[in-house]
Amino acid sequence: MSVSHEAFSSLLKSVASDAEAMLSELLAQAPAAGGRVRPARLLEAMRYSSLSGGKRIRPLLVVASGNLFGVPRRRSLMAGAALELIHCYSLVHDDLPAMDNDDMRRGRPTTHKAFDEATAILAGDGLLTLAFDVATRPAVHPEAEVRVNLVGALARAAGVDGMVGGQLLDLDAEGRFADGKPRPLDETAIGALQAMKTGALLQFACAAGAILGKASAAERDALDRYGASIGKAFQISDDLLDVEGDSATLGKAAGKDAAAGKATLVGILGVETAKARLKDLVSEAGAALASFGERARTLVETAKFIAERGK
Repeated sequence: MSVSHEAFSSLLKSVASDAEAMLSELLAQAPAAGGRVRPARLLEAMRYSSLSGGKRIRPLLVVASGNLFGVPRRRSLMAGAALELIHCYSLVHDDLPAMDNDDMRRGRPTTHKAFDEATAILAGDGLLTLAFDVATRPAVHPEAEVRVNLVGALARAAGVDGMVGGQLLDLDAEGRFADGKPRPLDETAIGALQAMKTGALLQFACAAGAILGKASAAERDALDRYGASIGKAFQISDDLLDVEGDSATLGKAAGKDAAAGKATLVGILGVETAKARLKDLVSEAGAALASFGERARTLVETAKFIAERGK
């Protein structure tokens, strides 16, 4: 039996609500056990950056992949919250004047506009380090080896081999480190850049459920292939929204990628070909999960949702 649109929407809202509550709990004024006083301004900026915004796709992917292996929902939510903290930190830093220099995020002023640049940098630092604190807690999984595997995978996805490295490649393609002129990239180079910058954290979200569920190598491989496909789909969908969307819908300035000379597959392929590629990626994502049968229906529907954002 397939998951209806209404059932999927209900699940998405449920996970988003639970993830929001989890993040609020983790970002409470009172420090965690063994912690010290949390500076009020820093905590306020961290909460501003993380709460009341976003569809929480990444926690949904952790929960849905964990469900394949019977992972208790709270464990998946804890791992999803750690991932969401890293995602939110990346947005804070990406919006800074030295990076993308954005004034709006999720329909309201970016963190450095609402506070100041120094506070925004420290808020991002705080979210990043809190993520690894959360991922190491026994509430994520009682077995230390599982937690170590989870933290290692998260660090690789977020760091120099993943998102951070992809951010550097993106800035380099804009011409930030040479003569100020954008460097043209071919389709292969853009794909590699986007697999790091955007795809790595999404791929981790799918792997996290398998790690928590102690999945087999074959099961891990299937989710890894699914994650790679939806990572590509997410970026193409995002690029299409930047071209075809409006600022009110996006919650941030539209058309900035083209103005900044960013390298995108939409820019190389054109809108119609990019849409066709997006459809193929959704099919690839579903095919990667064939061995799980109907148990993976939520993940299949998530791939469709990612592709259809903004429609």
